[in-house]
Amino acid sequence: MTVDAAELQRRTAELLAAHPPSTTDRLDFLKARFDAGLAWVHYPEGLGGLGAPRSLQVVVDAALEAAGAPDNDPRRIGIGLGMAAPTILKYGAEEQKQRFLRPLWTGEEVWCQLFSEPGAGSDLAALGTRAVREGDEWVVNGQKVWTSSAHLARWAILIARTDPDVPKHAGITYFLCDMTDPGVEVRPLRQITGEAEFNEVFLTGVRIPDSRRLGEVGDGWRVAQTTLNNERVAIGGMRLPREGGMIGPVSRTWRERPELRTHDLHQRLLKLWVEAEAARLTAERLRQQLALGQPGPEGAGMKLAFARLNQEISGLEVELRGEEGLLYDDWTMRRPELVDFTGRDAGYRYLRSKGNSIEGGTSEVLLNIVAERVLGLPSEPRTDKDVAWKDLSR
Repeated sequence: MTVDAAELQRRTAELLAAHPPSTTDRLDFLKARFDAGLAWVHYPEGLGGLGAPRSLQVVVDAALEAAGAPDNDPRRIGIGLGMAAPTILKYGAEEQKQRFLRPLWTGEEVWCQLFSEPGAGSDLAALGTRAVREGDEWVVNGQKVWTSSAHLARWAILIARTDPDVPKHAGITYFLCDMTDPGVEVRPLRQITGEAEFNEVFLTGVRIPDSRRLGEVGDGWRVAQTTLNNERVAIGGMRLPREGGMIGPVSRTWRERPELRTHDLHQRLLKLWVEAEAARLTAERLRQQLALGQPGPEGAGMKLAFARLNQEISGLEVELRGEEGLLYDDWTMRRPELVDFTGRDAGYRYLRSKGNSIEGGTSEVLLNIVAERVLGLPSEPRTDKDVAWKDLSR
């Protein structure tokens, strides 16, 4: 049958009647919601969805929010929801989908992303973490870096080099790595904010069953593109209300502290407010386009705007606050469970935004993606295109 808004409202009402939020354990409610196909309605039946249009998810979300139902704490499990899940859905075997998607969505299992390396950040395809096959297992050795939530994660999406004798993009394979396996070591990376939300991860003789390979051997770069495209949309295209995100705190300060105002700051704030609103509406349009399929390179443009605006707006806020803007609330070393770009004080927002132009793809790389894949401009010359990875200078 066709699942429309009325059918979703009926199913949501049935869920609430059978599992009243006020008397149902939070995790039990989330499991029931997934099993009812109301987790992400555009996913297939049996995998948390009903094969409905993605645009109808708001019907379910609004009804559940009005009823006081718990959510799955999406910020805490954002990597699983925004990156791992769509990749598993597209490339995973049926048993992988059945095993991983439900606990991923309910938040029982947190995910992290083992992609970047000390020598392979912007040039991710140059990665050197090796996976060597031994029978039905792969033995992985290498180092990953800038891994958000690795200290909390049970599972990781991992790309590793399985063939050094072919060009760098061709010799990569994609795996699902159990972070509790022997040989996985997580170390904190303290950031400019004082926190350690990032980590470096060392993989020493980690054995991954071939059953946890995602996609074909050597096809990992193509699989990773699904992850990366979804990551950019997750970062730059998140749903926000008007004055949501970084523009909200500085706008409130402007209204509440008239003594801080100057003509120059007013003009700059107006410009950034308009740009933030234009970016918010563009992100909404992008999400509507996603209802027709997988995200493409357009998400790179949204992530670019997100980074630039966050840095300019947070810089303006520090200037607006004057001497107060130079203060910082707490340099205590912490390992947070989630990242809140607009949390804490103005000093934190200013410092944390510096990472926005690096994480999720550097702005320089994303500019190339927009130029080549969106605008259709000629590609930059690549001297390493047909060179085996083992012969590249490192």
